[in-house]
Amino acid sequence: MVYSVIVDRQVRPLSIGTHEIWPPVVLAPMSGVTNRTLRALYKPFGFGLTVTEFVSSNALQFGAKRTMEMIDQHGVEKPVSTQLWGNDPALMAQAARIVRECGADIVDINFGCPAPKVVKTDGGSACLRDVGRCEAIMKAVVEAVDCPVTVKMRLGWTETDLVYRDVAVRAEAVGVRALTLHARTAKQFYKGAADWSHIAALKASVGIPVIGNGDLCDPRDAIAKMRESGVDGIMLGRAVLGNPWLVGAVRDLLEGREPAAYPEAPERLRFAVHHYRTMVDEWGEARAVPQMRKHLGYYLKGFYGASELRERLMRTETAAETLAIVEGTIERLEAREVVAA
Repeated sequence: MVYSVIVDRQVRPLSIGTHEIWPPVVLAPMSGVTNRTLRALYKPFGFGLTVTEFVSSNALQFGAKRTMEMIDQHGVEKPVSTQLWGNDPALMAQAARIVRECGADIVDINFGCPAPKVVKTDGGSACLRDVGRCEAIMKAVVEAVDCPVTVKMRLGWTETDLVYRDVAVRAEAVGVRALTLHARTAKQFYKGAADWSHIAALKASVGIPVIGNGDLCDPRDAIAKMRESGVDGIMLGRAVLGNPWLVGAVRDLLEGREPAAYPEAPERLRFAVHHYRTMVDEWGEARAVPQMRKHLGYYLKGFYGASELRERLMRTETAAETLAIVEGTIERLEAREVVAA
């Protein structure tokens, strides 16, 4: 289906507590991905709100350097929501106080992650198997902090036990200020299509803001889903990795402009180089090189020879070697464009 609609600025900002968020577009929390570097790099493309990696409430008790780095901020990406996961109300409350003291503008509760390492300890989407425990966690976190608390969840644990509306009603009752729904069950993981009819049903069930999430890969389709479901905002995740220009296109539509064309391969790769160098500067080569392999894989899409180049870059061991290959590729691509012109 082709969507030609351009939305004017009548779309309202996303209101979460005292935060007026424009555009109403949120960067999803992604493990090992949404660190302070990526949030700061991607924020200017059009995210109104960014969310940290999801952090274990249990791990925060010990204050380990790696754990604290997960909630660190640059400041330029504010407002920032810090997402917590766990299964114990008291520990989640304690963790909420810690991240608030460390600068979180919003505390988000993770009832959505289906990853085995999370659900095996009854965290993330596994919490949806016990709605009473979800309510206890939400109440404890709301009472622990002086900032807005939000919840991100899935439809339920399985297709036969869709509890999202029950959790949402309880969330609103205990003072949660906004809800994000990923329209799949935990057991679906990322398979099948996200069912946005459930997101529309959630919006009709509560009075607090609802953010829709799932299968938002095309800017016009994202706007259409936003309008049809009536949600207050949308959350973009995997689709923006290596393609932050998607966010800019969504923002353009929300502000009544025709989206700019996505950049050609050389420009995309130049931004990938900037991302790579920033990661090395902030985290050191030993950590940045392996982390950036997956990001380079995302940037290397959609042009001739990308698959072969990706394979070469997966084997590099140093930043200098990696950057030499990418920058050489940019030169060759630009030379071909000049010849073609």
